[in-house]
Amino acid sequence: MSVNDSANVAGRSCPLSYRYSPKVFNRAAEITAQTIYVIGGLYGNPVALAKILEMAALEPVSPTLIFNGDFNWFNRDAASFKQINVAVLQHHAIRGNVETELADATSTAGCGCGYPDDVSAAEVQRSNDIMDILRSTAAQFPGLRERLGALPMHLVAEVGGVKIAIAHGDAESLAGWGFSRESLRHADLAPNFAAAKVSIFASTHTCLPAAKRVALTDGEGLVINNGSAGMANLAGETCGLITRISTQPSAQKSKFNVQIQGLSVDLLEVNFAMDEWEKLFLSQWPEDSAAYASYYRRVMFGTDLRRPLIID
Repeated sequence: MSVNDSANVAGRSCPLSYRYSPKVFNRAAEITAQTIYVIGGLYGNPVALAKILEMAALEPVSPTLIFNGDFNWFNRDAASFKQINVAVLQHHAIRGNVETELADATSTAGCGCGYPDDVSAAEVQRSNDIMDILRSTAAQFPGLRERLGALPMHLVAEVGGVKIAIAHGDAESLAGWGFSRESLRHADLAPNFAAAKVSIFASTHTCLPAAKRVALTDGEGLVINNGSAGMANLAGETCGLITRISTQPSAQKSKFNVQIQGLSVDLLEVNFAMDEWEKLFLSQWPEDSAAYASYYRRVMFGTDLRRPLIID
């Protein structure tokens, strides 16, 4: 993975407690469903959450919602923090680096992002500053903090008889960057699939969406990274993205679809109300804040990423 493991720098270092073997996914599924939504990187956006719940209600069969970490981030005021966490914890969830660090008041890992070297020191510091502010908010809710700390680091789901590894980072670490767009271009992923005994890895963490087909001895596998559910992902667009995995095709707007082992896998658009989200974002993160400096342009205008999202 492209994490700077050697640097003992808050925001870049990857704590040992974040690590696991791909073999941990070789187990019975905790979740069995016809359709799942894998919702990574909600980032404390309640407007996006409301839209996702609305999307789920449109499905002919209710999907199982799985929040795979970093559902907190921009929700710095007490009301927003409580709203997001109470809502998410009604569903299946794993902890991302944000929830892990919020739950551990003694951690020295900063934001726990495990940022690689190509992320600037200024960006890393701003993320650490955001985490410090969010920790102060979380301290007002000891019960919720305890529940966040008790969340698992990963889950296994089964859809249509196909096993799916639900991770926050990658096959080896909660904050791993092995499923980033850059890593997927060059990585040999077959050993991870062989150890995990799954056909799909669904992740988030790196903030940009990507997918890669992987040739396996018994068919084809897929890594699918939804980027961010609560923040813009693509150039000139502001919608979030979530991963939908189902035995049935989707009737909703999708940026990407692939058929894998009898399943339909989509990156669905989360077209939340931007005027409402901008107002809420600015009320918590004004122009002199770390989050404004790091994220406002992306929130309003998208990223530099253009399709296709599949990595050859």
